[in-house]
Amino acid sequence: MTALTSEKILVLDFGSQYAQLIARRIREQSVYALIVRHDISAERVREIAPRGLVFSGGPASVHGEDSPRCDPDLFQLPIPILGICYGMQLVCQALGGKVESGQSREYGRAECRVLQENDLLRGLPKEFQVWMSHGDQVTAIPADFVPLAGTASCPLAAVRHRTRPLYGLQFHPEVTHTPMGGQILRNFVREICGCGGSWRLEDFAEQVTAEIRERVGEDRVICGLSGGVDSSVVAALLSRAIGDRAACILVDNGLLRRGEVESVIQEFTTHFRTDLHVVRAEDRFLEALRGVVNPQEKRRIIGRVFVECFSEAAAEIPQARFLAQGTLYPDVIESGGLRDGPAATIKLHHNVGGLPEDMSFELIEPLRNLFKDEVRQLGLQLGLPEDMVWRHPFPGPGLAVRCVGEVTKERLEILRRADAIAVEEIRRAGWYRKTAQAFAVLLPVQSVGVMGDARTYEDVVAVRAVDTEDFMTADWSRLPYDLLSQIATRIINEVSGVNRVVYDISSKPPATIEWE
Repeated sequence: MTALTSEKILVLDFGSQYAQLIARRIREQSVYALIVRHDISAERVREIAPRGLVFSGGPASVHGEDSPRCDPDLFQLPIPILGICYGMQLVCQALGGKVESGQSREYGRAECRVLQENDLLRGLPKEFQVWMSHGDQVTAIPADFVPLAGTASCPLAAVRHRTRPLYGLQFHPEVTHTPMGGQILRNFVREICGCGGSWRLEDFAEQVTAEIRERVGEDRVICGLSGGVDSSVVAALLSRAIGDRAACILVDNGLLRRGEVESVIQEFTTHFRTDLHVVRAEDRFLEALRGVVNPQEKRRIIGRVFVECFSEAAAEIPQARFLAQGTLYPDVIESGGLRDGPAATIKLHHNVGGLPEDMSFELIEPLRNLFKDEVRQLGLQLGLPEDMVWRHPFPGPGLAVRCVGEVTKERLEILRRADAIAVEEIRRAGWYRKTAQAFAVLLPVQSVGVMGDARTYEDVVAVRAVDTEDFMTADWSRLPYDLLSQIATRIINEVSGVNRVVYDISSKPPATIEWE
């Protein structure tokens, strides 16, 4: 990755929910960005040799006794620094400015006015819309700083040092609610930091396939395929790098969406040259799930049976020395797997379901430096079909956790048909790419209905669609009433055994995206 990542920006994470978004927005400017812990030492930063630093926002107050601080020696380094929200307050306070609590928390859109020409806001109109989210704000800037922009309630919305490349923004340039935010970040990383734009996914694909080819040699690589975009892109990279020495294992557990198994088989036997092994294990999974209704128990059973099936299939593949996984950059950050990464561990990441330790493969993770949107772009460049690349996320336990209650072949078929109709109609109406996830859920209740002249007592299907940037929080999608009506009408008319459809209007939190 040396040439691609030679120009890098470090994002110091002060606990912001937007730290990953900042890094993604910087990468959109063809500049490589890494997220690091807020207390990284100036000495370590010198070793990494970034072109610039971005201090993220965060929920703390700079007045708090335990609020996160940076190494003060960072301000002595000869590299540009951009502080965002809490990051701006920290910069200004550390260099002699004054930060005070506002009369009330400012949250939402605001009109920002440029006060003087400057390199950070170059190319922006005199007035532009920004997104504010803060309680404290800078009320007096350090002696060597000048104001660049302000709003009606925040006169110091953007500042800079008179002679050194130190900048601060009280608003959030990384969110879509600041329409000119991309231009501001571009000005910082390309003009102020002097990055030429060496981070290009087409070059990434060439470089990573060459690295895989060199590392693997004459050995073979096993890749678990699920039908999701991450494992599909990994398989496509392996196919490009080593052809049919990539052995892909697809465990058909009977819990996948309609047509998913056939789609994967078609793509990875005709389009890409891989040695595909399909494990037909529907009966094995359903037998293990017989009578089980507890969602955690479902997950545990599915994970155990998956490991058994995968291990048995892997043992049949000769010369297999490597295991490829679709681990992404957020997975690495959240599992604490980076030397300089944020300390908080959000989750343990097991991409293929926690394979046993006695499977002594060397790990290949070709996507570990990429965000999800970059993986999708890479998939398109590699020739994966659009419907596979843009397929919504799917839970590891599959339809078992969308079939609330007992999982049976009959109930799964009802759910599969209802889900296919819901997704088909959402696609047809042009809403599929507007939503982050959309699916059907089969509930363990029945309701009274009237069909023809007869009363019925049949299943209830819930439709769920959400909007989200990071899947940590989500809001329910405001699908048009006509679309919801069409979905409900088709499911009730075409799926035998269903007489009622409801729409889930719960947000996360307090609800989760999945029902189980």
